[in-house]
Amino acid sequence: MTDTAIDVPSGKPAAIPTPQPGDPRLARLSLNQATVKRWTLAEAVAGCQRAGIPAIGPWREPVADMGLAAAARLLRNSGLRVSSYCRAGFLTGPDRKAALDDNRRAIDEAAELGAPCLVMVVGGLPDGDRDLAGARARVVDGLAELVPYALERGVRLGLEPLHPMFCADRAVLSTLGQALDIAENFPSAAVGVVVDSYHVWWDPQVYEQIARAGERIAIYQACDWVLPIPADALLGRGMVGDGYADVGGLRRAVDAAGYTGDIEVEIFNADVWEADGDAVIATVARRHVQYVI
Repeated sequence: MTDTAIDVPSGKPAAIPTPQPGDPRLARLSLNQATVKRWTLAEAVAGCQRAGIPAIGPWREPVADMGLAAAARLLRNSGLRVSSYCRAGFLTGPDRKAALDDNRRAIDEAAELGAPCLVMVVGGLPDGDRDLAGARARVVDGLAELVPYALERGVRLGLEPLHPMFCADRAVLSTLGQALDIAENFPSAAVGVVVDSYHVWWDPQVYEQIARAGERIAIYQACDWVLPIPADALLGRGMVGDGYADVGGLRRAVDAAGYTGDIEVEIFNADVWEADGDAVIATVARRHVQYVI
């Protein structure tokens, strides 16, 4: 692509040329597979290879569609790093055994794929439940059972705080500070935290908490907060530079805290999902160079 490339999903001309494969500015960029949701894992891997993006964060569902052994083989042979594996968690519901069994399966999958971090969305409140403290206590109890298993398999559990609007249905951890309060009950090698710019940009304590997190930062995920919020609030993430989050400032903060890992772009957005996958990846690469690094 040239200077006449078009940004997704805005349809506006790109502000800068698309970085080409081998560009050192792409060295830490990772594509979370959710950003190209309509693609299979094989298609997402091939898209990263074409664009020169050196890492990928796969999701469980596409891995299951391909088969775990085949997915692991594909990733090993691709030349790409695996930056994270999404996702596990949901430890707050009434069926504790089923949740723990599913998390153990996810840990096994992450180990087989060579993922250093398993992203944990801890779960919301069961129907009719208003006991936030009790739900958070169940997260701690669940982690206590999972940590030895994760340590044996060399997989780090990454607690992801979600924006407060998702507290009821997805994550009773709403701030990085809350995630760290729980993570610090366990060895750093076993439990870290996910810093997702979309979820934490608003928090007045976020920079203090990033500094506190230090070596517990398991992955930094980049995307923007855009308006208007869609009817399905989950799909309100935008390309970096299209919204209100200081994604580059947060990146500088995690680096200052000692993080040297991948910068993973994870976008849930219906218009992005309907766009051509290669155009999406090209926009991701341009915005990474323009706004993140």
